[in-house]
Amino acid sequence: MINIAIDGPAGAGKSTVAKAVAKKLNFIYLDTGAMYRAVAYSAIKNGIAITDEQAISEFVKTITMDIAYDENGEQQIFVFDENVTPYIRQNEISKAASDVSAYPAVRYRMVELQRIEAGKNNVVLDGRDIGTFVLPNAEYKFFMTASPEVRAKRRYDELLARGQSVDYDKVLNDIITRDYNDSHRAVAPLKQAEDAVYLDTSNMTVEEVTNFIIDRIKL
Repeated sequence: MINIAIDGPAGAGKSTVAKAVAKKLNFIYLDTGAMYRAVAYSAIKNGIAITDEQAISEFVKTITMDIAYDENGEQQIFVFDENVTPYIRQNEISKAASDVSAYPAVRYRMVELQRIEAGKNNVVLDGRDIGTFVLPNAEYKFFMTASPEVRAKRRYDELLARGQSVDYDKVLNDIITRDYNDSHRAVAPLKQAEDAVYLDTSNMTVEEVTNFIIDRIKL
C-alpha cells in the first residue's frame, strides 16, 4: 500500500489538497480531522465537558466509529451508528476538536483506526502528526503552511459560504490559539517531519499545490 501524509496547521488547505490528490491518484482520502471532530461533537451531544479529560478518555474507549464513502466518494463518519458528518464543521467544533485531540486516550484510539485504514488501502491522510506519528513510514510526506492571516481568511470565507455568521478577528484568534495548542500538546504535537517536503501555500492556488504534490509522487 502507498501512503501519503500531508501535515500542517489549521487552515493551510490540507484537506482540500489531500482530497484533490487522492482523486487524481484514485486513492482513498481519509479525513483524520473529521474523526476528531466527530469525537468532540459526540462528547458534547452526550453532555460531556470538553475540558474533562478523564470523562472524555472514558467516553472514547466506548465509542464506535465507522467510516464509509458515498456515491461521490465523500467520507461519511458514523458514531454509534449515527452519521455525524453534517454537524462537525461548525466553528465551535473546530476548537473542541483541537482540545480533545490533545488527550492521549483520544489520539491513541484515533491513530489505531487510522493505521488500520492505511494498512488496507492506498490512502492520503492529512493532519498535524501524520508523518511524525500516525504513519512515520509513509512513502511521501508534505508539510503545508501559510501565514495565520491567510489561513484565517480562508476559514472565514469557508464558514461564510456555509451560511454561518462569523467574525474574522475571532477566526484569526482561534487559528492562533489552535496553532499554539497543537504545537505544544504532550502527545504527537504539530511539527514538520524531518523527511517531509515543506510547502508555503500563502500565494498558491489549490491547483498549484495539488500539482506540486502530484509531480513528486512516483507510482
